[in-house]
Amino acid sequence: MGMVFRQGQRRHPRSGERYSALALLRHGLTGADWPKVWRQHDLAPSYDAVVIGGGVHGLAAAYYLAANHGRRNIAVLERGYLGSGGSGRNTAIIRSNYLTPEGVRFYDRSLKLYETLAADLNFNVMFSQRGHLTLAHSDSALRTMRWRAEVNKLEGVDSRVIGPSEIAALVPRMDVSAGVRFPILGALYHPPGGIIRHDAVVWGYARAADALGVHLHQETEVTGIDVAGGRVRGVRTNRGSIATPVVVNCTAGWSTQISDMAGVRLPITTLPLQAAVTEPVRPFLDTVVVSGTLHVYVSQTDRGELVFGASVDPFPSYSQRGSLEFTEGVAAHVLELMPSLAGLRVLRQWSGLCDMTPDYSPVMGETPVEGFYLDVGWGTYGFKAGPVAGETMAELIATGKTPELIAGFDLARFTEGRLVGERGAAAVGH
Repeated sequence: MGMVFRQGQRRHPRSGERYSALALLRHGLTGADWPKVWRQHDLAPSYDAVVIGGGVHGLAAAYYLAANHGRRNIAVLERGYLGSGGSGRNTAIIRSNYLTPEGVRFYDRSLKLYETLAADLNFNVMFSQRGHLTLAHSDSALRTMRWRAEVNKLEGVDSRVIGPSEIAALVPRMDVSAGVRFPILGALYHPPGGIIRHDAVVWGYARAADALGVHLHQETEVTGIDVAGGRVRGVRTNRGSIATPVVVNCTAGWSTQISDMAGVRLPITTLPLQAAVTEPVRPFLDTVVVSGTLHVYVSQTDRGELVFGASVDPFPSYSQRGSLEFTEGVAAHVLELMPSLAGLRVLRQWSGLCDMTPDYSPVMGETPVEGFYLDVGWGTYGFKAGPVAGETMAELIATGKTPELIAGFDLARFTEGRLVGERGAAAVGH
């Protein structure tokens, strides 16, 4: 990890040191003098900007501030380790087939950034564009799929409605017969969608940001935000205080608590989201399959594991423990779609925290407190938005102008009645 290929040799991205094949083998076997992918720093007394949250959103914002705008005196603060929050607890599905024009444009830009991310960061993020299927089990669901398809086409996104025969060709194990409890009438097919290695995305952004001079502070918990005269003055942490004119809230699960520190209230409810993974089997599922009616989705990793998930739990909580009720429910719904999977064993399950807004769209941009910015409220779809969220937040902070892509996601929309309703494309969220 962290090597760059150069005509038979490898060079570390920061130190520039070259490695021969024998040297790489020696380092791999012994671990001696292996360069760190990113550095550790003492907490500086001041930074030009502090990003709270060391997941894909926070790291992307810091990286694009440095790479696109030359702002390098930046700190990223993470209470745990990088990627330990929502970025490490999601199922890493990427798509842009949303319902509203604002949502489609926004997520499509993120998908385009993901397509070139490995080359941009010089790090293999393992993006597999294998296609994404959203199933329709009723006439009303099929009408919604056609609606989404037309919106997608108007925005230049590759999506179309397909019938049972084409679904069966894409997923041979899918039961598309007419006599089942939830017959499959069609699906919204989105070929650019797929899955990605979530920890590789985190590592890639972290390594690239570090190489540009960004300070990455792990095990650094924010305990307070200093506000005076209506603007941000600094941040207090368990390692000391930092003076800064800019604070960016890029947290998931804890976004309301961080915003409360700055005196900014958010219309967000935090709910658990559970997922599970099976034992590995021979690859057979090329596409991502989602059913909003059954509240379930399934994909297969490159290792052969099947990843299952559902919608968020029906009650607010900060719990990150799995439940037997979830496992039983999601297994039953998956078997409604693919009965032949009955013999698979579930290896593990986990839970993450999702910040849900009333209109199922994020909250991004400025707040009534000058210098305090929001990149929160991502619900179940935050990872797929990481690159574009980082890019646009960096542009806003560097230029003082709100990019058009995020103008509709401002906090003021909730009091002004300008909701961006994405529930029809994000109720299951994957």
